[in-house]
Amino acid sequence: MGAVTYPDERVVTFILENLIPLQVKSDAQPLATDFNVKWTPTLVTLDSDGKEHHRTVGFLPPEELVPSLLLGIAKCHFDRERYEEALKALNRLLESYPKSDAAPEAIFLRGVSLYKSTHNPKPLKEAYEKLQAEYPSSEWTKRAYPYRLIP
Repeated sequence: MGAVTYPDERVVTFILENLIPLQVKSDAQPLATDFNVKWTPTLVTLDSDGKEHHRTVGFLPPEELVPSLLLGIAKCHFDRERYEEALKALNRLLESYPKSDAAPEAIFLRGVSLYKSTHNPKPLKEAYEKLQAEYPSSEWTKRAYPYRLIP
């Protein structure tokens, strides 16, 4: 990714504006062991306490890396029950990268975030319907399958 993805202006700008990057050699100890790094590149999205919330393993082109990083940011907020911040990151991902590989999971997580923040189950069903229409074979469509039963 060092020759193609990391130098891309979109990636550089996104990382500088949204993350605190730290590059560590894949065999650096104790981090390689602590974060179970077995392959390079491995990108681990951590919160301010050093807790992992998302992981990307292997090469991604720029148009897939940025949405993956946005998903990691959203998961950090979601896991800390900061649903409004999670929704901002998810909406940004879905507006800017609607056909990315991260989009189905973002749709699912958006539905769950909306449900958790409002206690209204309607966004869960809407997430399933969107996934079924746009990503019928996605694992996230399968995970959302029970939501089709919501009235």
